[in-house]
Amino acid sequence: MKAYVITIEDNERSVQAANRCIKSAPFTVERFKAVTPKDNPDKIFKEYNLPIESFEKDQRYSRKEPCMSAFLSHYQLWKRCIDSNEEILILEHDAMFTGNWPPSLGNYHGLISVGKPSYGRYGEPIMIGVNPLCSKKHLPGAHAYVVNPRGAKEIVEKAKTEAAPTDVYLHLDRFVWLEEYYPWPVEAKDSFTTIQHEGGCSAKHNYGEAYDII
Repeated sequence: MKAYVITIEDNERSVQAANRCIKSAPFTVERFKAVTPKDNPDKIFKEYNLPIESFEKDQRYSRKEPCMSAFLSHYQLWKRCIDSNEEILILEHDAMFTGNWPPSLGNYHGLISVGKPSYGRYGEPIMIGVNPLCSKKHLPGAHAYVVNPRGAKEIVEKAKTEAAPTDVYLHLDRFVWLEEYYPWPVEAKDSFTTIQHEGGCSAKHNYGEAYDII
């Protein structure tokens, strides 16, 4: 399994957070250069033939171009998973390993979330190990999950018609086979955002006076 942490390479705080993630990991994690608004995400969406309507429709919580850029960072890693034909762990820069990594994830269908929910109310799985996704109806934050080539192919294909903000896109209504591992071995230790408005930060578990919107 390869592991990558999405990093905004020209943002010092993102690089520091990503390096902290790497240091906390029990195995090798590589930095992956994030797509940013400077890369013209509108143009990249057109090149990939991806719809942008979901990003334009409701901007109460997230800023359009940063949100599109974050989706593209994950999208490019999904494509890497397909091209390399091996499972990969995808992390966002604020992720930290805080628990024991599972010795095996078993024969899962396509994607397993390994990150503790980072915002809002959530449920807890009743079994130790791999469970059907139950903490939320969609990924409880896209800060830590493992995807295999079969899952990545389905995710990339569906994005051609239904691309949306990453965690909301990875929803049980689209992918009934989403799973999660419990107890969650990774948590989001975020103190800033490059994507959300204040309204989108208020439900974050780590949000407070010292939280920065940059």
